Amino acid sequence: MPDADDKITIGNVNHPDHSERVDRAKYMAMRDALMTILPAEPSGLTVAEAKEALLPHLSQDLFPGGAKAGWWLKAVHLDLESKKVIARAKGSPVRLFRVLEE
Repeated sequence: MPDADDKITIGNVNHPDHSERVDRAKYMAMRDALMTILPAEPSGLTVAEAKEALLPHLSQDLFPGGAKAGWWLKAVHLDLESKKVIARAKGSPVRLFRVLEE
């Protein structure tokens, strides 16, 4: 049986009353990579630009060849946005930037 510390509860800015339990190691790896590459300026990065920039920062053990990186990027993005750690710039396409340092 997995240890409770192996999971972390995350939120979703689009569904504030919903939370999900996910793998802690993958979440933390993606969060660290995302916070490393996102600029603090509101011009930010598109989601596609963010994914391309963060892939070299991800562990090959957790994300072999970038597998599932897009899903984890979206999950971490929505969680950090709900916590007001990152934000979306106005306009389209979605552009993300850091609001708080972690």
